[in-house]
Amino acid sequence: MKSATHQRKLWMAGTGLFLCFFLVIHLLGNIQLLLPGEEAKQQFNWYSHLLAGNIIIEVIAYVLYASIIGHVVYALVVTRKNKLASGKKYKYDRRSSASTWQSRNMGLLGTIIFAFLVIHFKDFWYQYKFTTLPLDEKGNKDLYTVVVAAYKEWWYVVMYEVAMIALGFHLLHGFFSAGRTLGVYHPKYIRWVKVAGWAYTGIITIGFMLIPVYVHFTKA
Repeated sequence: MKSATHQRKLWMAGTGLFLCFFLVIHLLGNIQLLLPGEEAKQQFNWYSHLLAGNIIIEVIAYVLYASIIGHVVYALVVTRKNKLASGKKYKYDRRSSASTWQSRNMGLLGTIIFAFLVIHFKDFWYQYKFTTLPLDEKGNKDLYTVVVAAYKEWWYVVMYEVAMIALGFHLLHGFFSAGRTLGVYHPKYIRWVKVAGWAYTGIITIGFMLIPVYVHFTKA
């Protein structure tokens, strides 16, 4: 029978991988903000409407919310239990005395990301779901204008960039940690796991960091 600690690690790995999948979908949607003015507006609003109006996607969205909450709660539980057990700060990678910066600071990185998510959900998701937004020419809620207005604020862009840097470090550590938990971090495959981890982290982090900067300097 698997220990409670291992079960918690499996839950962390499972929810983390689901969130990784969501980030790919989210990035593909946000890339539409890089299109020329009116085309970007129509495409992005259509994409937002598609996500909000499809029952399957709605179900997946609630799974996503549950995964975020579960991921955060289990991270706090694991951290707390390890602190009580050792009397020291939780070390995420105990396989070597030499740990990476991100493994020693996952608590800080997670706090930055969580704070950003609260603001991000309030500014975009909450407004789209629970406020009355104007409609675009095709009758879709005009979330595009809300997003552009936010990204025109320099402080919002700076906050976004800091959060994405934190996300990048978090993803890099989480990817390798999940690989170990799921048993694929084997000497035979370790090279490919590392390549996949760095490639995924680089694409996601740079992709998300590029969008608000581009919008800030190019959109009216």
